[in-house]
Amino acid sequence: MKQALTELIYRVVAEEFGEDVIKDVSFTVSYPPKPDMGDYSTNVAMVVAQKLKLNPKDVAGRLVESLKVHQVESESLERVEALGGFVNFTLKSEIWFKEVLEAVSSEQSAFGTSQSSSPEKIMVEYLSPNTNKPLHLGHLRNGVTGVATINALAAQGHAVTKVGIINDRGVHICKAMLAYSRWGDGSTPESTGKKPDHFVGDWYVRFAQEAVKDPTLETEAQEMLQKWEAGDDQTRELWQTLRQWVLDGWIETEATLGFSYDKPYYESDVYLGGKDLVNQGLSKGVFRKNGKGNVVFDLPELEFGKDEEGNARLITVLRSDGTSLYTTQDLGLAVTRAEEYHLDRLIYIVGSEQRFHFQSLFAILKALGYAWANKLYHLWYGMVYLPDGKMKSREGTVVDADDLVTQMIDLARQEIIDRANRTNGKDVANNRIEEVEIERRAKIIALGAIKFYLLKQKPTVDIHFDPKESISFEGHTGPYCQYAYARAKSIERSAESRIKNQVVRDPEGSGDPRRESRIKYELLGDTEERILLQKLESFPEVVSRAAEEYNPALIATHVFETAQAFNSFYTSHPVLQAETTELMSARLRMVDVSAQVIKNGLALLGIEAPEEM
Repeated sequence: MKQALTELIYRVVAEEFGEDVIKDVSFTVSYPPKPDMGDYSTNVAMVVAQKLKLNPKDVAGRLVESLKVHQVESESLERVEALGGFVNFTLKSEIWFKEVLEAVSSEQSAFGTSQSSSPEKIMVEYLSPNTNKPLHLGHLRNGVTGVATINALAAQGHAVTKVGIINDRGVHICKAMLAYSRWGDGSTPESTGKKPDHFVGDWYVRFAQEAVKDPTLETEAQEMLQKWEAGDDQTRELWQTLRQWVLDGWIETEATLGFSYDKPYYESDVYLGGKDLVNQGLSKGVFRKNGKGNVVFDLPELEFGKDEEGNARLITVLRSDGTSLYTTQDLGLAVTRAEEYHLDRLIYIVGSEQRFHFQSLFAILKALGYAWANKLYHLWYGMVYLPDGKMKSREGTVVDADDLVTQMIDLARQEIIDRANRTNGKDVANNRIEEVEIERRAKIIALGAIKFYLLKQKPTVDIHFDPKESISFEGHTGPYCQYAYARAKSIERSAESRIKNQVVRDPEGSGDPRRESRIKYELLGDTEERILLQKLESFPEVVSRAAEEYNPALIATHVFETAQAFNSFYTSHPVLQAETTELMSARLRMVDVSAQVIKNGLALLGIEAPEEM
């Protein structure tokens, strides 16, 4: 409908003011801020008036008069009016509701997706943890942002490859190894009854605690790294054991959270990469050697400014002893990936603390002449804080992902039990909710709560994670959206039962009154129904914007607002108690479609929509 209105506006402006005027004019067609202002509004009169130096109200008046002529031949326009410098449209319910509701009903889970006119091959790097500890709350934000971004891009028809760089080498890895070799006494995850990644993480914390008392441990860790790089058999065997324990632990966590890679890259395999690239760049003059013998890159002053001493800023890409840095590694890895997958875009989802690193990396790749370097993007995200401050791995104050999920499941389980008791005044057993079913629902709600809370803010915003707030069935939360979906499905089940038992009769005497050809869309059109329809109709556009802006929060906000609009709709307009069968059928179609859009939106966020809460 929006596209049809846009085309009509173009045509009318051309007729009234000439094709040259509309050719270069950019205007919007959007929903008015208040329902009584109509279904759509455009600012085209103000844009044209500015260009021609006319009064916006006069331009709007001329356009409305011309549009009224077209209204006669239009099947969809009910009313056109000028409000200040805006031109507002009210649509015929039977046309507008039919178009939107049948589109969703026809496309089902595909509604919200589209095929880009120029689909791209896109790689998204996300998660990228260290093999010295379990995944924590910060990883969760990275992971859910990655999944939602990947889903939004794929929904636009792009071919997306999801990868990670597993940081499995370095002095931080050796610290956990050293602590285990010193005090582990042959213990294993099995012998201690601990999840393997948590087991290794405890030794990383132990090292930090012991290093406070004995600073020489830091030197020993460096020496262990040198042995690892030299290929020392004993060191490598210890490394492989602890590494595998962590990887095994992650598998369980990632399966629970819905995280996965098409291809994982391991730092131990690629850390030497990029050296040849640096040497080639050195011979071409892209890099230079400084007085200390390091190979450096002079960062463009226009983009990076100067350092504190007023000199051009630079970054080291190779040490004087020939050893590489993270930048060296990432240079080689970026080129390898681009050539291996013939990428159009490469998106790195990494925390805000790495902004300078990626800004520098992209500048170097551009200087080396890679055209695709202009399509590299660092999707950075803000910090996740606890009520008492920032998480610190070395001090053991991190909220592990597994522990958080367990805590949230406990909260969700109690909420389910409390709500059942409040509703029925009986215990859960008498409410016929089996314990296994409570656990299933609690897990769905808990994961939905975590993911939605981490996604509802734009990625660049810092978050203070509040478990109790996130699990609430009220407010801007995942459970609120899930409950709206479950409520819609409950209404549908009740309708099915009524139809099956012939409590509701088909107006023609047989069959399901909700059949497409028998729905009277003209019965819809009250304020709450029109507000809800706007949310349903705009869903594909929101998904497209979320993909374009790398901002899953747009989808989360839209799902929440759709749930709100749905709740207002069914509260104001009883469905099963509708005055007539025809009205019930029309409202049921609104229920069906609302459930589908909420479900589709949650799915893009990586959140399951439960049939019952």
